[in-house]
Amino acid sequence: MAKIVDIRFKKIALRAPLGLIVFGMICLWITSLWAGELKSIGISVADLGNPFFVQIAESVTDKARELAGDQVEVIVRSSAYDLGRQQTQIDEFIQRKVDLIVLTAADSVKIEPQVRRAQQAGIRVIAVDINAAGADVTITTDNVQAGEIACRYLAQRLHGQGNVVIINGAIISSVIDRVGGCKAVLNDYPGITLLSDQRNGGGSIEGGLEAMTHLINAYEDIDGVFAINDPSAQGAVMAAQQAGRTDFIITSVDGAPAACQALAQATSPWVASAAQFPREMAERAVELGLALIQGRKPKSAVILIPARLITVDNLADYHGWNH
Repeated sequence: MAKIVDIRFKKIALRAPLGLIVFGMICLWITSLWAGELKSIGISVADLGNPFFVQIAESVTDKARELAGDQVEVIVRSSAYDLGRQQTQIDEFIQRKVDLIVLTAADSVKIEPQVRRAQQAGIRVIAVDINAAGADVTITTDNVQAGEIACRYLAQRLHGQGNVVIINGAIISSVIDRVGGCKAVLNDYPGITLLSDQRNGGGSIEGGLEAMTHLINAYEDIDGVFAINDPSAQGAVMAAQQAGRTDFIITSVDGAPAACQALAQATSPWVASAAQFPREMAERAVELGLALIQGRKPKSAVILIPARLITVDNLADYHGWNH
């Protein structure tokens, strides 16, 4: 039967105008691209001890199976912000011939050679939450805006006066942008003094506890704290409790369940969190990854999702990461 079809095609080709033949070939090529399938995904996130990254991994999995079926294989790895470890994970994904990699980079710049290797192997790479040089598409929170709204609220609660510290984090795009946005806003308030922005809390509860403990010991008068994520803020709250300090307030970025619980407590020093939307980022990563596999390019290679400031005043209207 294959020979018969081939012979008929040749006869038609001999009779058809050249333009029609070219058009037919283009249609066949487009059809072959659209036939691209999503069979496997490699996910490398920064820290599976952080509920934010767990949400990303779970949402990628759910969306992939919704779009491509339950047979999609999903391989989840945590880099622990270790570049070498993440490089090894991407090499594993390449060896396993995944179709798509969803990546939160351990280093936005130095990860590029591995991203290029994956692409050379025919794998699409979508950066989520953190920029990754060379990625096909990047989807992140507007982290500058997140830092701005968290620190503007902090400054307003302090009536434009007081001493502020920042619990910083890993040298990655999301953290750099949040701190940059925060500092830009604080510069608008001459009555606010930034005492420190150098303590790295590692984006974890333990790190936030250690960083805040150091800051409490280093500075007698602290009125406000900006933590680059909610786990760091949790650690800062623990440090305040251990030191018996009730004289400063804390804002952060994430909108995690722990932040919501704290905001609901009238006595908590944690007063605001700029909510991210990890589920939306993850779902769009899968949608765009599948489109790329099928030969469709997105309108933009960089997608920024605005953060939303959550306080006790609008907590009841906030439905968390699952919405």
